[in-house]
Amino acid sequence: MKKPFLSLCGALALAALAAAPLRGADIVAEWSSVKAPPAPELNPVTLDGKTTALLILDMMKRGCGSRPRCLATVPNVKKLHDQARSAGAMIFYTLVGDKPEPSEIIDPGIAPRDGEWVAQRGPDKFLGSNLEEKLKARGIKTVIVCGTSAQGVVIGTGSGSAQRGYKVIVPVDCMSSDMPYMEQYAAFHMAKGGPAVVTEQTTVTRSDMIKF
Repeated sequence: MKKPFLSLCGALALAALAAAPLRGADIVAEWSSVKAPPAPELNPVTLDGKTTALLILDMMKRGCGSRPRCLATVPNVKKLHDQARSAGAMIFYTLVGDKPEPSEIIDPGIAPRDGEWVAQRGPDKFLGSNLEEKLKARGIKTVIVCGTSAQGVVIGTGSGSAQRGYKVIVPVDCMSSDMPYMEQYAAFHMAKGGPAVVTEQTTVTRSDMIKF
């Protein structure tokens, strides 16, 4: 009696497998069928200027100037920059390209002052720079991450900040890339898609939702 019963169970299991939809071999095979998740919720934040640093990353004439999406963020970054300075926040810049100099920043209205910048390539601006030393010296607890490219410096430096114990604020209208998908990818990664050590420390917002 047991053998027929087992045979019947096996047959039913095979039938169920045959009826189930076959999964694609890999994510590239499934690419066109993948639906983007819901947009992350944007949340307002109120910050203490004395313990906040605004990071303006790689916004150079040559790079940002050739990206319409980056140029569109400049007024937002400028407004946030002015608010942060008025609140006594720390401002820190990374400069890149053939001429990593303050004069090559995309807008002279957000140009760095002496001691506020470093020439630093790569996505994680903590690596090979004095950024962490400066943050600790000022007693910084929260960083606002702005810049281009979103998939590079925003994820790299934002994640690096969170893993070092800082609260991370990502204003989506102050980050850019050369294509919308990269910005979407960065926003989702920082809000929900990244590791918990990053997402639990990160607030995704807009510049007009930030107050000091």
